[in-house]
Amino acid sequence: MTEYFKIHINPHELPHEQIPHEPLPQKEAPVEEQRTFKTILKDGARQIIASAVILGIGVLALNWSAYYEIVKDEFKTLTGTHVESPLNKLIETPKTPKPTDTAKIAQANTLNTQNIPALNIEIAPSDNRLIIPRIDQNLPVVRISSETLIRRDWSALEREMQNALQGGVVHYPGTSVPGELGNMAITGHSSYFPWDSGRFKDVFALLHNVVEGDKIVMYWEGKKYIYEVTEIKIVLPSDISILKQTPDSTLTLITCTPVGTNLKRLVVRAKPVEDVGQSNDGKIKR
Repeated sequence: MTEYFKIHINPHELPHEQIPHEPLPQKEAPVEEQRTFKTILKDGARQIIASAVILGIGVLALNWSAYYEIVKDEFKTLTGTHVESPLNKLIETPKTPKPTDTAKIAQANTLNTQNIPALNIEIAPSDNRLIIPRIDQNLPVVRISSETLIRRDWSALEREMQNALQGGVVHYPGTSVPGELGNMAITGHSSYFPWDSGRFKDVFALLHNVVEGDKIVMYWEGKKYIYEVTEIKIVLPSDISILKQTPDSTLTLITCTPVGTNLKRLVVRAKPVEDVGQSNDGKIKR
């Protein structure tokens, strides 16, 4: 046994605590890069661009249906594939036949009596309607109570209007109606949250395409009224002058602009096409 230890134990081997250790190499502390003003500007620009891209994607995602309508309309304009809206028939003026000689008139009368065509009677819709042929929109007009307006309960009024906008465009309470002197204000969505249950979230998305001279049709309580656009402007949300009454009959359409934001208001104003006067009861004669 003694010989075994003599063979396997190195007499020159030092104890562990006496073995010399080489010092570990020390890592040099990283030198901080000095940021110049130019570097700071570059980093700031990157952050701004990244934020703008994220914001843009968010806006597009929330308002995709309205922007789809805008892009589709622009594509049709560029490609020349616009089709005339059938709603234009509602504003067409009946053509007066040219005078002809007596023989032709007599012949035409004979043919007419033999083959009388069906009467072309225009049937008014059962509800109140706003029709804008330029943007191919035929919209129900929803009325709400003036009670919250009288109480000056603005929060309740806003809730009522938002609920009503799910069913069409909304007649602003306290403003006039067709057939009476004064300003009739109607508001509608140019865009709204995609999860909203309403079907009329982007009906005014193309309202900016309307131009002065365009015709607008209003069916109100079974009667037809035709207006002509006379003014288009953009105002701030705080400008409530667009709701004030006017001495003559006026139709005012209001929506948010730019589409997908609440920054400003697009205002389209129109006047009745026919000459109007005032009767004793304050209503317009036509």
